[in-house]
Amino acid sequence: MVDQKNATLDSSDRRQHERSPVTLVVDYDGADDLVIDYTENLSCGGVFLNTTRQFAVGTQVHLVLSFPGLLKPINITGTVRWTRNHSGGERGVGVEFDQGEGRRSLHDVVERVRMRDPNVVSRLIRILVVEDNPHVAQLIRNGLRGSERREFGDEVAFNFRTAGNGREALEVLRSEPFDAVIVDVYLPIMDGANLISQIRNDDQLCQLPIMAVSAGGEGARDSALSAGADFFLEKPMRLRQVVDTMRKLIDLGSPAG
Repeated sequence: MVDQKNATLDSSDRRQHERSPVTLVVDYDGADDLVIDYTENLSCGGVFLNTTRQFAVGTQVHLVLSFPGLLKPINITGTVRWTRNHSGGERGVGVEFDQGEGRRSLHDVVERVRMRDPNVVSRLIRILVVEDNPHVAQLIRNGLRGSERREFGDEVAFNFRTAGNGREALEVLRSEPFDAVIVDVYLPIMDGANLISQIRNDDQLCQLPIMAVSAGGEGARDSALSAGADFFLEKPMRLRQVVDTMRKLIDLGSPAG
């Protein structure tokens, strides 16, 4: 049990004194992170959880493992076998999973996650939002996340990264895979049109779907589309416009229901 994971205490288990069992929620960034962690650590029967909460050895723990796109969180029980509370180092607890059906179930679910079983994992759409206004970036993220179940049922989940300027966005795009980019035309350091042009001239990125957005009117529209954007939306955008455009950019199927 050597791996370190950040864990949060479930709100239903926040008490003045710890009681047994307690629930710890462990969030992964994505399916691959869970699969790698299982292969390297969880399959050995336990995990080290980085938490500032203090637990006595012998405390029963209910772990809830999740990541964006997982249709149903993975539940497994365990027991605190050792603690690390000294200052200057990582604080946390070593949890050993209980023997029996829980361990076998964890193995089966992780294998289905590995195979991207649509009954277990939604299709994850990775979107880079390039916007120097954090409020607008948050509105875009919240709008698309809020539309997931209504628009796509359990078939699609969105995962977002943000960048505040074109240069930062280009660095992120060259280091991580994405399914689409939403770009504001007017950005600091490197503007949106320049970013779009560089994407289109990059052999590894040139096919990436791009949605450009701006309040700059026809000038911004012409600049973005001339640089190679697939679609342009005038700010302020309506959620329906963003969702419909995302459907055109990526094959997301028909609306749910």
